[in-house]
Amino acid sequence: MITVPSEETRIERDLLGAKEVPAESYYGIHTVRALENFQISAHKVGENLPFIRALAQVKKASAQTNLKFSQISAEISEAIQQACDQLIAQPEQWSSAFPLDVYQGGAGTSINMNCNEVIANIALEQLGLGKGSYSHIHPNDHVNKSQSTNDVYPTALRLAVYYSLDELLAPLRGIIDSLHAKAVEFQPVVKMGRTQLQDAVPMTLGQEFRAFATLLKEDLKLIDNTRQLLLEVNLGATAIGTGVNTPKGYACEAVQALKEITGLPLIGAEDYVEATSDCGVFIILSSTLKRLAVKLSKICNDLRLLSSGPRTGLAEIRLPELQAGSSIMPAKINPVIPEVVNQIAFKVIGNDLTVTMAAEAGQLQLNVMEPVIAVSINESIDLLRHALETLDAKCIQGIQANEQACYDAVMRSVGIVTLLDPILGHAKCDEIGKQCIAENKTIQQVVLEQNLLTQAQLDQIFAFENLVSEVQSGQSGLAQVS
Repeated sequence: MITVPSEETRIERDLLGAKEVPAESYYGIHTVRALENFQISAHKVGENLPFIRALAQVKKASAQTNLKFSQISAEISEAIQQACDQLIAQPEQWSSAFPLDVYQGGAGTSINMNCNEVIANIALEQLGLGKGSYSHIHPNDHVNKSQSTNDVYPTALRLAVYYSLDELLAPLRGIIDSLHAKAVEFQPVVKMGRTQLQDAVPMTLGQEFRAFATLLKEDLKLIDNTRQLLLEVNLGATAIGTGVNTPKGYACEAVQALKEITGLPLIGAEDYVEATSDCGVFIILSSTLKRLAVKLSKICNDLRLLSSGPRTGLAEIRLPELQAGSSIMPAKINPVIPEVVNQIAFKVIGNDLTVTMAAEAGQLQLNVMEPVIAVSINESIDLLRHALETLDAKCIQGIQANEQACYDAVMRSVGIVTLLDPILGHAKCDEIGKQCIAENKTIQQVVLEQNLLTQAQLDQIFAFENLVSEVQSGQSGLAQVS
């Protein structure tokens, strides 16, 4: 069967034969076949702009290195590099040229060929040639020279994730600062601390919010440190890590070129065969994202508990009122922002399991499951970024303290008997606490009834400075991170 182009198509050929390709498209036959094969989700590769940028940076570094080793001509190298520069500078303008589904088989080969075709056709246009004129600049023979999907895709993925984490760390710093600000604001508010949901000992609301900030500050450091592992790349490994079809010394020069293009302190892998099949860095990184999700969820659980009520719960804080809470119960307001962040945390935790299973599923010299690793990591980063921004702006910044409710809970609590322990002894305090619970009395009432202490002594013992203790860590607990 002879395939004939129309005014709206051009004919391209691959190992399976000829096929019509949209005449004005920058992608080619490999992309068209992948579009036919993978209609899985509503998400396209072109939506991930950091990834498009990273792919172009890898291709530019390769074009420079191929020229250095006389693998391609200066004219072709320059045309490829200029095409890459367009993708690097404005990836959003080229999003539609990367229409593939994010879920696909082939270990990313379809994505790599999509990129090769787009760069080749941009370069051809720059030379005044028509799209598909691959005898001049070919997607495989020139754009993909000295490369394989198996070193291009992992390298670009590492770069893209590194860039995307910048967009996560910024709102993480922001919410830490907001929690610190609330810690300062709430420092004078005495309240009851609780363990196992039971009264423990007094603290301040400021201490509680400072602990929230510290929780997240630890993750800020961990994620930032962990992402440095992404800077070890296998560019130059080609198919399985042996560097087949590359000149001697190519890998070192390619990584150096990429380092200069990105401005990042990239290094080549210690063992390129190992690096080509191993996805361990994504297990570690995904675990840090899961840890952040778990901590965010814990904070949101606490916010929902602390704001519960408003009459029959703890009601120690008031969250911003954002929307009506019920279609049947009048005057009901729900903690909708902490609730949605809880749900995001569950999804991130699930994505971590996906990454773990996909990293384990590689066999021999390649892990073909990297596309789903990319999808899961990118989704977790994106969800967490939006969760942090939303929780900060629509919840944390607007929280108010219910100071009187906090103080009243402390003074009617049995837990403050702990402050009498050094004076009256543990056994006696057990008796006092048990009597308070049985007779629904306060600690002060029972102590005065038994003439154990005077009112003046109780006032001194339960003064603010005695109710609230502070462990000195040698660090400024209220220092901001930005």
